[in-house]
Amino acid sequence: MIIILFFVFAGVFTDWLWFDSVGYTSVFSTMLLTQLLLFVVGALLMGVIVGGNALLAFRTRPLFGIGMFGGPAQGADRYRAALDPHRKMIFIVGLAVLGLFTGSSTAGQWKTWLLFANGTPFGKNDPMFHMDISFFMFTYPFIRMVLNFLFTAVIISIIVAAIIHYLYGGFRLNAPGLHATRAARVHLSVLVGLFVLLKAVAYWVDRFGLVFSDRGKVFGASYTDVNAVLPAKSILAIIALICAVLFFAGVVRPGGMLPGVGLGLLVLSAILVGGLYPVLVEQFQVRPNQQSKEREFIGYNIQATRDAYGVGSAEVTPYSAKTEGTQQEIQSEAATIPGVRLLDPTVLPPTYEQLQQIKGYYRFPEQLDVDRYTIDGVSRDTVVAVREIGRPPESNWINDHLVYTHGFGFVASQGNKTDPQGRPDFLVKDIPPTGGLGTFEPRVYFGEHSPDYSIVGGRGNMELDYPDQSTNDNSGQVNTTYHGKGGVPIGNYFTRLLYAAKYSETNLLLSSDINSGSRILYNRSPRERVQQVAPFLTLDGDPYPAVVGGKIVWIIDGYTMSEDYPYAERRSFGTMTDDTSTTRALTPQQPRDQINYIRNSVKATVDAYDGSVTLYAWDESDPLLRTWEKAFGGVVQPKSKISPELMAHLRYPEDLFKVQRDILGQYHVTDANAFYGGQDFWKVPEDPASTKTKQPPYYVTLRMPGDTEPRFSLTTTLVPNNRDNLAAFMAVDATAGPGTKIRILQLPSDTTIPGPKQAQNAFDTKAASVLNDLRIGGTTELLNGNLLTLPFGGGLLYVQPVYVQPKVENSARYPTLFRVLVSFGNDVGLGGNLKEALDQVFGRSAQTPANPTTPQDPTASQVTTDLTTAYTNAQKAYDEGQEAIKKGDFAAYGEAQKRLAEALKQIESALGKQKAAAPTTSPSPSATPSPGASGGATPTPDPSAAAAGTGTPSPAPSPSVSPPSS
Repeated sequence: MIIILFFVFAGVFTDWLWFDSVGYTSVFSTMLLTQLLLFVVGALLMGVIVGGNALLAFRTRPLFGIGMFGGPAQGADRYRAALDPHRKMIFIVGLAVLGLFTGSSTAGQWKTWLLFANGTPFGKNDPMFHMDISFFMFTYPFIRMVLNFLFTAVIISIIVAAIIHYLYGGFRLNAPGLHATRAARVHLSVLVGLFVLLKAVAYWVDRFGLVFSDRGKVFGASYTDVNAVLPAKSILAIIALICAVLFFAGVVRPGGMLPGVGLGLLVLSAILVGGLYPVLVEQFQVRPNQQSKEREFIGYNIQATRDAYGVGSAEVTPYSAKTEGTQQEIQSEAATIPGVRLLDPTVLPPTYEQLQQIKGYYRFPEQLDVDRYTIDGVSRDTVVAVREIGRPPESNWINDHLVYTHGFGFVASQGNKTDPQGRPDFLVKDIPPTGGLGTFEPRVYFGEHSPDYSIVGGRGNMELDYPDQSTNDNSGQVNTTYHGKGGVPIGNYFTRLLYAAKYSETNLLLSSDINSGSRILYNRSPRERVQQVAPFLTLDGDPYPAVVGGKIVWIIDGYTMSEDYPYAERRSFGTMTDDTSTTRALTPQQPRDQINYIRNSVKATVDAYDGSVTLYAWDESDPLLRTWEKAFGGVVQPKSKISPELMAHLRYPEDLFKVQRDILGQYHVTDANAFYGGQDFWKVPEDPASTKTKQPPYYVTLRMPGDTEPRFSLTTTLVPNNRDNLAAFMAVDATAGPGTKIRILQLPSDTTIPGPKQAQNAFDTKAASVLNDLRIGGTTELLNGNLLTLPFGGGLLYVQPVYVQPKVENSARYPTLFRVLVSFGNDVGLGGNLKEALDQVFGRSAQTPANPTTPQDPTASQVTTDLTTAYTNAQKAYDEGQEAIKKGDFAAYGEAQKRLAEALKQIESALGKQKAAAPTTSPSPSATPSPGASGGATPTPDPSAAAAGTGTPSPAPSPSVSPPSS
């Protein structure tokens, strides 16, 4: 027992030490004291009610129990004889176990109590009872909790009292009926009367619960609920009150007639009034006229749902969505072209890992993040990641917990730019970090993949800082000692003993490397740290890193949620937020709970070096947040405390946007009649890359119609139910500026605009021949990137990057950007960069017409010789590149690609001279005619073109290249 208590104490005390280390002991003390108070109150109250009734039953037992009714000893007598010697122990142990379970259950309701005790008015009334929303959010759940507790206590008391009365002769089941003493009859009549009285209260309280009914067409009270169930509940409450009086009458009037009449009346009323009558109303009044009967209540549901999910101000605009465009329209949209993000954060993790992992014990996340940074005075979409510590080369306790303690560095690349080999053009890279985001602390002690615990700041420089082959001691690495304020001091022996018990690790006691300066770091995931200090929040599934104020900080969005907003549609938060990105990223799945209210109320940051957690109020008007702020005073800082530098990296949260797009699929319809018909409902399309899950939303810089400047936005598409054509385009300004509003471009129903799946099919079909020709000897494979949709030229433009990587699976392969596909209406273009692809769809701005009457240049023979030489050089460079890939020598492969790019430039130059000299000459076998704006096959673009702005190179030509015939 002492050992068990010690482990319990170790768990609680180390928790307090952790909260003290992050400066949130008030959260720990508030939760602990609230739970202890509820535990004690619940256990004592249950013990008093049940124990008091048990003692009452025992003290009112007959003086002579055995054979008191004139018969021989029966089973009850034998049971009593066996149990009576141990009755005190049974009584004490029974109450202790009952109190333990009841107290634990009551303590688990600490959030319900705090919400009730600190409830803040919403300033809005429900449409049915005209009561403030706070009653349903805070008071009604607490009343239900109290009623459930009392029902449980009374039922257990009835059972315990009946058993004791039976054992001690208070009543016997003898033919022809039940024989009971007056004391037993009075006791049980009062208890049953209390139960029925509670039932009367419950019937009355249930009236308010009708705003959460799912009986009708939509969530919330329906016509049947208002006109049948509501009066039925009131009638049943009155009948139950009368029945309770009849049971209490059994106290003064002997016999069971009155209680029997009361019980029969209650059961009959519940069946007829509470059950049959609403069914008849639903069947014969509502169903034949459901649209007209439910119209008013559908309107209530629409209004409440739009308010509860924060989409009431969503702006729906009709959008003609042209399907044909011209080069002039490209020029009018030219400002947005450089900002389109082509690097896909779900495809590039292997590329980041191969190019920036540096050492095998570092790792990158399974999915990168998208942020924006100001580069040369312009805000650019940026793909970012943190280089975290992974598994040590040799795993043992010292390496796992004392040496490999932290990651090192922040890696970022422009989302629309690559180098000549199709690799990300890194803004920040390498160890120590270099690049254009200034100086910052690169060490990452707190990250998404940090070890479960590390001991830092101990004797000497034990911690691996970063690899460096130039060190004087030939160790190949630079070591360090942690000097931050994060973690719990673990210098004294008692604290070490507690953590040794917590982690079941004796090395924490025996290691000589732990001294007075040592600290233990644990609970290191950013989401875990924020969840600990803000247990009232539900956190977004995608924390993202940013460089702010010379530090790497993790930014996490926190939501306040509820399922108790009257009339608002309830849906599963987990289902609404699940899509391809959550599957690929392997993020912790959100709880599959039902919600009908959500606000992005808090922005949280976690310092990657010292682990400090800061909470900022984001939606300061949220009554639910203000209620929690009353309960946990001083935990959340005001919005005014957010620094301008941090504000520049805050963005519209992805999970909230997923929830809102799911809701707006139906609730963009605000007319009750149209909503009832459901003809204009939308859904989130399936991701073309995986038809089993929904397409995720994308962060991308674009310009919405009517805007003068492009904005960093979060976007998604919506398609009609059971169809694949595009129904709407939805976007929200993802920056932290004022007046953030969801905007929906609703497409005309009489025009078929291709949806994402149809656009993908067009890409796969019309560009298949070209892409197949570009496969490098069958040794590579193509990967489709994110299919972006954006308003462009009066219509909607699809943009998809295409990546290439070696087909042979090995640890060194990684994808590089290869081509860009675009689609506008039914036209498809493919190019080495976005501008080339757009030119193919919209037509080039400067086309030189061919002149078949021009005589052949006398130097054509020399041109043919140059062309043959260039082709020979290209074939040689290609062959050398393939040999390098087979050997895994990517450095040699890169050099071969440079020679190949130069040879292809020579080919292009020679072909240009040949066309000028002899226009009638047939093109080379590898050339493909330009389709102009008609879609179809496209020319092989210049693979050596740098991705300046939007470009991307080709890593190799067709597998077979032959010189043209002269």
